Amino acid sequence: MHPAFSVIVFTVASGAGYGLLALIGLLFALGQLPSHRGFGFCALALGALLVTGGLLSSTAHLGRPERAWRAITQVRTSWLSREGAAALVAYLPLAALGLGWIVLARGDGPVVLAALALALAALACVHCTGMIYRSLKPVHQWCNPHVVPVYHVLALMTGATLLNALLHAWGDPSRLVGVLAIAAAGSGAVLKRRYWRFVDSSPAASTPGTATGLVGAGPVRLLEPPHTGSNYLMREMGFKVARKHAAKLRRLALGAGFAAPLALLLAALVLPGPAATAAAILAALSAIVGVLAERWLFFAEAKHTVTLYYGADAA
Repeated sequence: MHPAFSVIVFTVASGAGYGLLALIGLLFALGQLPSHRGFGFCALALGALLVTGGLLSSTAHLGRPERAWRAITQVRTSWLSREGAAALVAYLPLAALGLGWIVLARGDGPVVLAALALALAALACVHCTGMIYRSLKPVHQWCNPHVVPVYHVLALMTGATLLNALLHAWGDPSRLVGVLAIAAAGSGAVLKRRYWRFVDSSPAASTPGTATGLVGAGPVRLLEPPHTGSNYLMREMGFKVARKHAAKLRRLALGAGFAAPLALLLAALVLPGPAATAAAILAALSAIVGVLAERWLFFAEAKHTVTLYYGADAA
């Protein structure tokens, strides 16, 4: 599939934003975050900016961005619509928590409920994003049980590294948040390697024989292409990435997205003062870069079954 930059930015930015907001909501409810209004404003504003910027970026891939609002009209049947609706709903507990924490300086009763609701709404948004791809049966690399867990863990990983960096920059680091970020990075590396092992070793769900209904009639091959030149389907659905480039990008994703953040997060736990802050900030930046590479590959390595009608051996 063609790795559209706007969609990559959307999934990475919104994932990090929702992961950050989910952790803020949960840890605020547990009393594990600084109660200072300034910190609350910075943390919630960063999450809201990432989420809103990601959502706006996603409309750049549309032919008519002004019609993006119609995406939420099919909630009963479309995960894309559910994602849009969940994203809008998530702003309500976000606003309520911001009002209670920043304006009223409260951390009890209704404000705690708003924080918990924000955590649940943020996780629901990430789940819907993952299910958009998990539900697409024509794409074998997406329609498998590894996709949604990876989306959840990478969102929590990037969100945790951002929250950890913010706490260090604020001068109030949290060992709990640092450990959560380390656990998320380690889990993300394991789940992503399992995903790659699955797509590399599992048999193709569709073949030219299944696509044409000629299974059992012998090898099926393309005699003549249906078009004399390139077309939209092949540009969008038949994108190809060289194996050697994919291998390099996988190493980049593992190194920058998981190995480097793990090392830097561990360093932030033991180093003093400014050195710990620098390590925490670098860990967050490295995680974002690595997830950008991972997400580019997630699209580039996916094959739609329509390519079987254009000469592909499997999809």
